[in-house]
Amino acid sequence: MTIESYPLHWPAGWPRSTWAQRKKSRFNGQAFNQIKELQRELRLLGARDVVISSNVPVRQDGLPYADAAKRRYEDPGVAIYFTLKGKPLAMARDRYWTPWENMRSLVLAIEAIRSIERHGGATMMERAFSGFTALPAPKSCWEILGVAPGASAQLIKAQFTAKAKSAHPDVGGSDAAMAELIAARDQALKACAA
Repeated sequence: MTIESYPLHWPAGWPRSTWAQRKKSRFNGQAFNQIKELQRELRLLGARDVVISSNVPVRQDGLPYADAAKRRYEDPGVAIYFTLKGKPLAMARDRYWTPWENMRSLVLAIEAIRSIERHGGATMMERAFSGFTALPAPKSCWEILGVAPGASAQLIKAQFTAKAKSAHPDVGGSDAAMAELIAARDQALKACAA
């Protein structure tokens, strides 16, 4: 799966903040500078294959359009994906009201991790980053059921029944496989009814 800069692609397994949990930060600085600072910190860290993903539309050069700082974003989250020493990693932040504040938070976090390395803590830095391993994106309900998006309710139910014959714990499957199949069926039927 290819991660794009726009729209936001939130890393699997990272918790999200609700709108009520979000707050104004104490960070200063211009919106466009935050992207450049984040790119700079990642470069100094030694990160490769960097993707900064958010709901901020970007130009070909990766910078936002001129009016981006004035917009209000329903989801101000920012996720970064990169490779460090051959390992795919991801970090994300959505605690603040604007993407710029969330970018600044990531800049400060990476700066702090780099500081650990500068002061002789290379092993500590590697351990700190072990928790940022990028997980593969979860399968969609359509992939799990083996049907095309927008399939009919009848086809969804038929595929569920067919797959349940091998996923059920009583016939050699597992509780986890059956739970995944049931959740996929429910999500697909919900999408079909919408």
